[in-house]
Amino acid sequence: MLERTPPQVPPGLHTEVVRRGGRMLRRRTVARRLMWLALLAATLAFVIWAWTARPWVEPPSTTTPPVSKW
Repeated sequence: MLERTPPQVPPGLHTEVVRRGGRMLRRRTVARRLMWLALLAATLAFVIWAWTARPWVEPPSTTTPPVSKW
């Protein structure tokens, strides 16, 4: 099994593999940048919402009327 000669590689295989690999790397880079951009947009939207809505502030009570005279 070790004495066998390795199979012949087609002549255009190397260039095809390099071309496909470069395309895959470009797609991954674009996808990664789009994901970071989406994460940044979501974070910015959350910060703006939290700043304007103030969800941590307790709303005033509307169930009992304010006491004016005792």
